[in-house]
Amino acid sequence: MTQVRQLVPMPLVGIDSDNGKEFLNNELLDDCERESITLTRGRASKKNDPCFVEQKNGAIVRHFIGYDRDEGERAYRQLTEVYRALRLSVNFFQPSMKLKEKTRDGSHVQRRYDAAQTPFQRLLAAEVVSDEQQARLTALFTGLDPVRLLRQIDRLQDALWQLAMVPRASEPTRPPTAAPVTFHGAACGFGEPVETGAAEQGPPAGEGGAPARQKRTYRQTKPDPVPHTWRTRPDPFADVSTTIAERLEANPELSAKQLFRELQAEHPGRFPDVQLRTLQRRVAEWRAKAILTFHDQWLAEDRLQTPPDLRGMVDEPADAGTPEVAHAAD
Repeated sequence: MTQVRQLVPMPLVGIDSDNGKEFLNNELLDDCERESITLTRGRASKKNDPCFVEQKNGAIVRHFIGYDRDEGERAYRQLTEVYRALRLSVNFFQPSMKLKEKTRDGSHVQRRYDAAQTPFQRLLAAEVVSDEQQARLTALFTGLDPVRLLRQIDRLQDALWQLAMVPRASEPTRPPTAAPVTFHGAACGFGEPVETGAAEQGPPAGEGGAPARQKRTYRQTKPDPVPHTWRTRPDPFADVSTTIAERLEANPELSAKQLFRELQAEHPGRFPDVQLRTLQRRVAEWRAKAILTFHDQWLAEDRLQTPPDLRGMVDEPADAGTPEVAHAAD
């Protein structure tokens, strides 16, 4: 929280937190009391209370970082470098609309939004920052080049994705770089770095062979699907499967519920009502195989019955003249 207060340009007067233990603890509560910060939390069982904060997870975090798992200090340092460049792009160059009012007329909800503005523009319009901070932010915005900034974000994303924990065995893991690729402020247009420190020092964007970026809107590496061929409990219809198949072949229109009632009548107390869904899935699988078998047989018979020559047959006319042609139907 001390680092957050140093990075945020406006005074921090309140925190609207979630209900996790990372917020609801004595250390944070004591810090808020010392700094005169109001700490509020979302109500229990009201998941929409922090909705305006949670939406940034999809619009920014998942959009640029993805869903892959990143572990270790190296991945943490690289993720920090991505956020250092990303916050400049989001706060200075990505406008958004803010909800002004919402009215409800029965089931119809009408929302009214203000004009789209960037967070930087909203901050200046609110007049909550000092003149010194306002001049600093304005100079930073004037010196930034959005195109060069996006190129550097791409370069930092590539370095981060090399460190992702890829569970897919078929995809070879690229060897990570020896040191994290750092965010270089001078490569984005302004002369001095945003923050002073060793993390700022590094080669400008474009130097060094960066791997070709794989364009993705949401980067999520999923493991190869494993077919579920094992059972976790015994099959209750194992010894009557032959009976089920024979009855379905004799009467394909028989529903799974009717078949289940017959089995319950023949075996009292053996099949409880909760096993009806299992039998319904079993009957659905049998019907799918029956349809495929029917299609295979039908296609085989159709090939045998197809005449080898479908050209027009010449019929001899009753009267003398030009012969008529009877065309074969499709």
